[in-house]
Amino acid sequence: MRVFLLPTSNPDRRASKKKKEAYTVTFPCTKIAGNCGRTSRPLRTSNLVLPPPAIAMSPTLKSVDRLVVKFIVDNSVEWLTTLPPGFTHERPQHLFEQKPELCEISGVPIIDLEKYCCGAHGFSALIETQVDGETHLILFDTGPDSRTMARNLDALQVPIERIERVILSHWHADHSGGLLTFLQRRTSSTLQSSPCIVDLHPDRPVFRGVGSRARILGRLPADPTLEQIAREGGVVETHMEGHAVAGGSVWVSGEIPRVTEWEGGILGGVRWVEEQGKGEWVKDEFIMDERYAVVDVAGKGLVIFSACSHAGIVNVVKDVITHFSRPVHMIIGGLHLASTDLAPRIAPTVNFLAKEVTPPPQFILPMHCTGFGAKLALEAAFGEGCVPAGVGVKVEVTA
Repeated sequence: MRVFLLPTSNPDRRASKKKKEAYTVTFPCTKIAGNCGRTSRPLRTSNLVLPPPAIAMSPTLKSVDRLVVKFIVDNSVEWLTTLPPGFTHERPQHLFEQKPELCEISGVPIIDLEKYCCGAHGFSALIETQVDGETHLILFDTGPDSRTMARNLDALQVPIERIERVILSHWHADHSGGLLTFLQRRTSSTLQSSPCIVDLHPDRPVFRGVGSRARILGRLPADPTLEQIAREGGVVETHMEGHAVAGGSVWVSGEIPRVTEWEGGILGGVRWVEEQGKGEWVKDEFIMDERYAVVDVAGKGLVIFSACSHAGIVNVVKDVITHFSRPVHMIIGGLHLASTDLAPRIAPTVNFLAKEVTPPPQFILPMHCTGFGAKLALEAAFGEGCVPAGVGVKVEVTA
């Protein structure tokens, strides 16, 4: 067995000894004090007490023979850039796989843009795995809204009745906004044979918001409640720990250890907390409910899905390498490096992915909240291995 080691010997032990820094953040309606450093004490978020994450050194994850990913929602629509082998634009899928209507005059297929995907600020990926002669379909996040989800499911002719599980990476509306629409469509399908499981972290906030040093800038739409999800036919499962799904072919993480000093979460993140009939905004930059997913393709390595990387993509990759002694083949998702405030994180992030991961990933698919500057830096480091994926793109990885 080959073991891939990082430059730091034991990031978890190093983090537990790190000196805690006190912070005090003042908003118009509240004052919050606490710790900036990672702590071995239980972390209190709203009215739920989360224990320190347990490290399972050998999670059960089967190697798959084939992985197919279709991007249902992303910020970008990418039709024209040349893609590497194994990647397919949306347009060829329409023209050659979906039997489009033919022009009565010329006899060629009609490119009907009303039936193509639209971009939106959010993320959703359809993950299909083949293992032990079985095929499993998982939906990882559901985009920001009902209209985008409905249009793109139709455009890509997604077999929603075959999707056995929805995994919500974290409680943010640009990842959960299309969930109820998806469930409504699946429940009403005459082809479904069993209910769809909805895999959630239990710490759902009342709602979240975005703040600055001076004030709260705005409130995000509330995520669907567990009751709403159940009402639309979803079978709710809540998980704080890592676990395998899809016949053991997909690993869903538990809490992601925050061990990289300069990956400090989403700046200005807040959540609304209600206790004893009173409500207030509290600091919520670390988004501790965030989770990633991993698939291991035989002969290729690990494919990491990190939808928004509030935990930091370096922390995500370190956690994956800690758990699985296999090479990282591909990293997919939003790397959350888009704002001016986060620009200082770009260089060390790219340096880590390109030079400190051994061997480096074959492909990086920077999507959603990655940002233009980070994409340029990743392209400079990875060349054609930095793939401009977007909504409608299909990725196929085979053993």
